[in-house]
Amino acid sequence: MSKHESHPQIINRLKRAQGHLGRVVKMLEEEQGCLEIAQQLSAVENAITNAKRTLVHDHVDHCFDIDLFEKDREQARVLMDEFKSITKYL
Repeated sequence: MSKHESHPQIINRLKRAQGHLGRVVKMLEEEQGCLEIAQQLSAVENAITNAKRTLVHDHVDHCFDIDLFEKDREQARVLMDEFKSITKYL
């Protein structure tokens, strides 16, 4: 599979999440306040959610050949099954 245009953005988002997660671990080890820890966990969650959403949308935009639906019903059915499977990650 080829690298998509959005992959560098996704990598940056995941690195940001990784940094936030490292900060959460350090905050827990240092017994910092729960409010601050929850805020950092929320930042991790948001970064991962945004990365996942970008990946799924990019996949749909670039990996689904709409013309195929008119040309090859069986392959179109395979694409629709894949589409249904990937949307559960949104």
